[in-house]
Amino acid sequence: MQPNFPENVPTLQPCVPEDFEQNDQTKVRIYCKNNKCYYDVPRGSSLLQIRDMIGISLPYKIVAARVNYKLEDMSFLIYRPKDIEFVDLSSPSGMRCYVRTLSMVLACAIEQLFGKATLRIEHPICKGYYCTIQWPKGEERELTPGIIEQIKQRVKELIAQDIPIYNREKQTREVMKLFKERSGGEVNLFETLGMPYCRYFTMGDYIDYYTGVLMPSSGYLDIFGLEPYFDGMLLRIPNRQCPVMLEDTIEQDKMFDTFSEYVGWNRLLGIRDVADFNKACTQNQAYDMIKLSEALHEKKVAHIADQIANREGGRPKFVLISGPSSSGKTTFSKRLTIQLRVNGIMPVVISMDNYFVNRVDTPKDENGDWDFENILALDLDLLRQHVAALLAGEEVEIPEYNFETGKRQWVGRKLKLEENNVIILEGIHALNPMLLPDIPREATFKIYVSALTTINLDNHNWIPTTDTRLLRRIVRDYRYRNYSARETIARYESVQRGEKKWIYPFQEEADVMFNSALLFELAVLKRHAEPILAEVPKFCDEYSEAHRLLKFLQYFVPISEKAIPPTSLLREFVGGSSFRY
Repeated sequence: MQPNFPENVPTLQPCVPEDFEQNDQTKVRIYCKNNKCYYDVPRGSSLLQIRDMIGISLPYKIVAARVNYKLEDMSFLIYRPKDIEFVDLSSPSGMRCYVRTLSMVLACAIEQLFGKATLRIEHPICKGYYCTIQWPKGEERELTPGIIEQIKQRVKELIAQDIPIYNREKQTREVMKLFKERSGGEVNLFETLGMPYCRYFTMGDYIDYYTGVLMPSSGYLDIFGLEPYFDGMLLRIPNRQCPVMLEDTIEQDKMFDTFSEYVGWNRLLGIRDVADFNKACTQNQAYDMIKLSEALHEKKVAHIADQIANREGGRPKFVLISGPSSSGKTTFSKRLTIQLRVNGIMPVVISMDNYFVNRVDTPKDENGDWDFENILALDLDLLRQHVAALLAGEEVEIPEYNFETGKRQWVGRKLKLEENNVIILEGIHALNPMLLPDIPREATFKIYVSALTTINLDNHNWIPTTDTRLLRRIVRDYRYRNYSARETIARYESVQRGEKKWIYPFQEEADVMFNSALLFELAVLKRHAEPILAEVPKFCDEYSEAHRLLKFLQYFVPISEKAIPPTSLLREFVGGSSFRY
């Protein structure tokens, strides 16, 4: 039963825990983490009612709440004592809630306008989401600016109507029947879940399925954009730091081409989404997908090596490799080294970490912590001096950084470039123009490596690329660095801040992009990540993210890693690699 949201609710005053009357069955005590106060609220109150009763106000629009560290929608009813933390659009979970709701309203608008036409949210791009429309067979049409404007206006009308969005739950077979009856409804994901009950959402007569919570109504949406982009359209969302304004779009044509290439390749395999993938796994096709995915990786690495060896205008002396955390840069560099040697080139790998300044000289962030992601954490003068000397044919001594002492040391490692040598310089700042401003562009070849996940759960539920990398990092940190999932999750926000500042702005500087994601990897990571995530205590802030990732992994059929070759990029994270790290 959905709660009734009255316009006027009583105002509650904070209380102290000792005052609670245990025999009062009409009330329940909650603790609000936002203002650190206890309240006795009527049993069965919704989060929306509680928000109004206690008068919680946050800097931006409140869209959901964490109840005992699990995110719930505002219609969630409270019957037992709970810790409650309201979240607004400035939080990652709040923004995900907003984008899911916007996706549902957009999908509803398209169905109302075009009947059996279906929205497909392909992948994130340009700080928004690239979307296409699947037209019914025989009714295919070009997605013109006029059609996009028509859709945009219908979305605005639905927002103005402030239509309530309800969270429903029924037996899976009933939910599947509902979606089959709906024009264009898909049930493949329900079929592969194996769950007795499923949750879905309604907005008027429209129904849809999403993996997380939504906002209370369409009227909660107030900022969005929709504009033509390539042969589809770009769904624009609020700015993540200042959600009262739209995100600025950025040019990511190379990133778009990389996504498109892999999406097209998935479709050649007959894999559009996770439901298709799960079916293929249950039909004993997992080993074939592993072999084909690994073969594609090897072919792409070999092609990049050929581009370096045969570049028009002369062979570069420096190969610069960058990418965000857990993108597989290290294994990619090792595989590229092999392919370059096949081309008669002898690569020499220099880690940018060797040029860290002594720890006492490392810049600090706004919290007073060491900011190792800052480009000024590198001794840029020394690095530039060495690069210039190497280009001039001189010999230099490469330093080595001791992470235990936090100091640079000299161990007699000397280097001089020969005719058939190239230097591979790998690090997060490799594509930053500030790194080597005086080096001729023709002397460098820049590569951007990232795990660009190209498979979605279904038409409306995409897989964030950051989730794939976070799961890789959780598994690797636990296996090789003795970090718990809680510790890795706690650090990840800081890691992402560094990536947004020092990596993403320069990704389009790359000569080529390498997608390190593997079609099958989430089904393999599932076996490793689930027991690690299950260790996160249920009483800490990190549990919210651990719970979300555990729910996400439920959508994948687990597969064995036996067929994964020892040179696979995934081996860097799950173990069993033939490379030394």
